[in-house]
Amino acid sequence: MTEVAHTPRVFSGIKPSGGLTLGNYLGAIKRFVATQGQGMETIYCVVDLHAITVWQDPADLTNATREVAAGYLASGLDPAQSILFNQSQVSAHAELGWILNCVARLGWMNRMTQFKEKAGKNAEKQSLGLYAYPSLMAADILLYHATHVPVGEDQKQHVELTRDIAAKFNHDYKVPEFFPLPEPVIEGPATRVMNLRDGTKKMSKSGESDMERINMTDDADTIAKKFKKARTDPEPLPETYDELSERPEARNLVDIFAALSDTKPEEVLADYAGAGWGQFKPALAELAVSKLAPISVEMARMMNDPAEIDNILGKGADRAIEIANPILHRTYDIVGMIRSRGR
Repeated sequence: MTEVAHTPRVFSGIKPSGGLTLGNYLGAIKRFVATQGQGMETIYCVVDLHAITVWQDPADLTNATREVAAGYLASGLDPAQSILFNQSQVSAHAELGWILNCVARLGWMNRMTQFKEKAGKNAEKQSLGLYAYPSLMAADILLYHATHVPVGEDQKQHVELTRDIAAKFNHDYKVPEFFPLPEPVIEGPATRVMNLRDGTKKMSKSGESDMERINMTDDADTIAKKFKKARTDPEPLPETYDELSERPEARNLVDIFAALSDTKPEEVLADYAGAGWGQFKPALAELAVSKLAPISVEMARMMNDPAEIDNILGKGADRAIEIANPILHRTYDIVGMIRSRGR
């Protein structure tokens, strides 16, 4: 059977594992919102199945899932324009994930750098899920025949793996056009936001100090305080971006300013070349408060009404199922599995 041409479609997701940061906003959510209405279907997910690759307190996971959804919505994601849901409501993710586990090769998984980073010296004590989750991520993407995947630089390897899995499935089952080979979309400044106290480390929800990160739930005063106390160096801002290559903290703050102001780092430096941090950091704090504080306020309002969030996620899941199930069922047909009618 000849497969139909693929509808241009965007898919991406965020794991609910303990609070959203500025990194999530600039590296993902802000870009998701900008993609709406650009001529492609947009599907965004709270990937709660990925969260349980390490143990989660059930009550905390429920709250974190709603908080990620609230972050999407408060930032401008429109559930009328985009599909928004949490992964576990669409069982086809897990079903396709198993099929792709049987396509992916161990050698491919062994090359995944994020597992090595997360497992550290205790790899043998980690869950099988943490090891195999890249194939579930591939299922998340391929289940919707997504053609474009907005990701940060650190997730590019997983999209490349998805392409490998899709190509092997298509080849092995002689369906060369069934699964598309999705393109990673990595663009703009601050696609990887760094720690405010150490510019060589990624901003993380699990960092030792809350001063290392901007949380999307931080109020205006906290946001301003954190930027004003962010680590810098004694040198003023240079004229060119290349001159920041050995100044990670300075480069990070310039990248954040550019991303929040929808400009380029070079334009930021054109305005602030020669300026000291006593001038730049208050300007950055003011900009960040103007962009992030309204999101924080709206997230707090939504978190006080969890039924509203659950309703939006449920409706999004229904729409996701309408796209996912026919693709899953066609996959079963290709593989040769027998199903009862209607299943």
